[in-house]
Amino acid sequence: MIAIINYEAGNLASVANAFKRLDEPYVVTDDIEKLDAANGIIFPGVGHAQPAMQSLQKNELDTWLKQTQKPVLGICLGMQLLFESSEEGDSKGLGIIPGRLKKFDSSKAKVPHMGWNTFHNVSNHPIAKNLNKKEYFYYVHSFYAPLNDFTVASCNYIQDFSAIVARDNFIGVQFHPEKSGKVGSLLLQNFLQYVHNPK
Repeated sequence: MIAIINYEAGNLASVANAFKRLDEPYVVTDDIEKLDAANGIIFPGVGHAQPAMQSLQKNELDTWLKQTQKPVLGICLGMQLLFESSEEGDSKGLGIIPGRLKKFDSSKAKVPHMGWNTFHNVSNHPIAKNLNKKEYFYYVHSFYAPLNDFTVASCNYIQDFSAIVARDNFIGVQFHPEKSGKVGSLLLQNFLQYVHNPK
């Protein structure tokens, strides 16, 4: 069973539909007991970092997320909130991955970065199995995670940034796999394989 965290900042319907297409049982919830009962966690997110963090804190989901040993996949804002902080409203994140989100320089190109893009580099990790630099994923974001020790795949728009990050049981993707067609489904299947067969 996959649990999709409901914290009033998520692209819940499209993420739920993606797991329905994969025939994977799921629940959309903010109930910590149900999260504890799940095998893997989807941490979706769209919108602004600061109210999203406040919504997590309201239900103590921030504390739960920082302590869980379950596989967690953060999507878009969900990935960004895994970091320590963001220039977006000078907000704090969960601090699971070191670093600070930065805003794209709108004097160099249109912001947000919106549309299809490929990986610039991709390294060996279970979440990136069978993915390569030729495949396109769908992005919508104005803030980005700089490259760091936990970058699994990078993308380039104005500059290189982290497209996939991973630290221990936490994985984050800047793009929207649930809106990225077959290749997005492949990434979600990689996550499910990681959840159900971690070795």
